[in-house]
Amino acid sequence: ASQEVEEEIDRGLLGRGDERPRLPRSYMRDMRIDTAIGMISAELAQWFIIITTASVLFAHGVTNINTAADAARALEPLVKSFPNSGQIARDIFAVGIIGLGLLGIPVLAGSAAYALAEAMNWREGLSKRLGEAKGFYGVIIVSTLVGLAMNFIGIDPIKALVFTAVFNGIAAVPLLFLIAWINGSEAILGENRGGIVSSTFVWLTFGVMGLASAALLYTTLAPQ
Repeated sequence: ASQEVEEEIDRGLLGRGDERPRLPRSYMRDMRIDTAIGMISAELAQWFIIITTASVLFAHGVTNINTAADAARALEPLVKSFPNSGQIARDIFAVGIIGLGLLGIPVLAGSAAYALAEAMNWREGLSKRLGEAKGFYGVIIVSTLVGLAMNFIGIDPIKALVFTAVFNGIAAVPLLFLIAWINGSEAILGENRGGIVSSTFVWLTFGVMGLASAALLYTTLAPQ
């Protein structure tokens, strides 16, 4: 949502002091197309990550990844028929890690900054200068430095990623409830509220995520 606002400002659809955007008729249609393509691409990428992890790591007995080096070594069977396969595997993995970092770090730091700035009612937005949104940019700077420091204080980055994913999955349940409620609210969205198909899928997603989170908490907290 914050990214959409930034794009509206960049395209001149929403001025810095405007309360109501000047949106063309095609805006909602383009947003639906953008969202559909983005989500389908994300799910396809996620599916292939799962398949690759199972076939490359688990199939070769690698079930405990503690460092990026462990994952790189697990790639060696894929290129064992080539000379210097170990170095090739490490190079491939390094390129992937660097690309993922360039893509993920700004998004994650920006997401944290938007969330905290909105919760604290700070001025926010990448369209603003540093002096206009000090708290917002401060969160980006601090979170980036904290992430960098984790590499030097002994925190397992792989386990930290897993913990973050689990926490995000649990936190998504109440957020999905709000999204589902807003999606069907005529008072909020008016004629742009979701139809039967979108409402069904959103509520279904909420139910599945809720059951999965409950099962996770039960298996984690229940006595063995």
